Amino acid sequence: MNHTPKKIVIVGGGFAGVNLAKNLSDHESFDVVLVDKNNYNFFPPLIYQVATGYLETSNISYPFRKLFRGKKNFTFRLGELEEVVPAQKKLILSTGEISYDYLVFATGCVTNYFGMESVERNAIPMKTISDALQMRNTLLERLEQASRETDPELRKKLLTVVVAGGGPTGVEISGMFAEMKRTIIAKDYPELAGASGEIYLVDGLKALLTPMSEKSQKYAYDTLTKNGVKVRLNAMVKDFSDDVVHFANGDTIVSKNLIWAAGVTAIVFKGIPEAAYGRGKRMIVDEFNKVQGLEDVYAIGDTCIQTTDPHFPQGHPQVAQVAIQQGQNLGKNMIKALSNATLKPFSYYDKGSMAIIGKNKAVADLPKPKLFFSGVLALFMWLFIHLLSLINYRNRIRTLYNWGVAYLTNDQSLRMIVRPASKFEREEVKPENV
Repeated sequence: MNHTPKKIVIVGGGFAGVNLAKNLSDHESFDVVLVDKNNYNFFPPLIYQVATGYLETSNISYPFRKLFRGKKNFTFRLGELEEVVPAQKKLILSTGEISYDYLVFATGCVTNYFGMESVERNAIPMKTISDALQMRNTLLERLEQASRETDPELRKKLLTVVVAGGGPTGVEISGMFAEMKRTIIAKDYPELAGASGEIYLVDGLKALLTPMSEKSQKYAYDTLTKNGVKVRLNAMVKDFSDDVVHFANGDTIVSKNLIWAAGVTAIVFKGIPEAAYGRGKRMIVDEFNKVQGLEDVYAIGDTCIQTTDPHFPQGHPQVAQVAIQQGQNLGKNMIKALSNATLKPFSYYDKGSMAIIGKNKAVADLPKPKLFFSGVLALFMWLFIHLLSLINYRNRIRTLYNWGVAYLTNDQSLRMIVRPASKFEREEVKPENV
């Protein structure tokens, strides 16, 4: 018997959205539409390696249209969500309108500046591909400026980097900066030999890597400090203006470079009632990821908070594995619902936590059984898991190659300052005879 496929609109093409789309895009009972403001998926845990020139953008990103090429019942729509009209089951995008039978939010999260406008205005964010490229350009330009600067105080200000946020991202980028300072910068910028400039890692909590074990926290702290990173704990950033980072306890650090890796928040959308949002602006969902108070609307990944999992009564951590597993579970449940089969409540399987700190230095916590790894073994565990998490084989091969070169040579050749041409420059290169 012929039937009309249900139209499922997925907003957001990160881990959650892509895994849901993969589960449904070949099923004849669904028409899947993926909406995203970018035309590519990317891998956020490796953003900092693009920002520091260890990986190319294409290593961690892949176009949606190529990823889903040949998939039945799949459509991609480029656009940014502006408003939801639940009563009419439609979305208003920056590129037009679209209707739905089922709507799934998989919009992830954005950088949280905790209301500090000066930090938002002046700090360097590290959440998107655009952020990573901007950060790489900015830091390389400041190295170039420092290499010709004769004022020692200004040179120190240009070379000092403050990383705010002691989670995995902050720890990993601080460790990478320490490696670069010791190896790459010393070779590429002989003019800076003997120049002052420090790397600070600051956090408002009493330990680094707070979700991880005490062994991992101590190993990270000891390794970073041994490699020259100045770690300041119980140090909450309150302001960043006039090249000075201000802390709640009155301390300051003079620097032009504050890298913000201190928090994230979900996105609030026009048309979704305020009662649907919980802590961190995350949409409140039930055990099947259905949004509280709305019909045929779901949320998965970082953008939702689910308190029905007995092992995570305060909600799941905002990490990749939660998003992947929720996307897969919701896809299977939508297929089950077609035959009125019993749906499976979501239960998160924690595969562990890892962080890389430097060459041959990493930590890994595995929950079942409860094990701690450090050093080279943890490093290769980290490399293996992150390679597997990349979206396709091409990404994995290119990333493995770049990592291999960097590991063997203590170097990488991706440190180019590349900016889009200005309007004036574009006009200058126009052919005279068109």
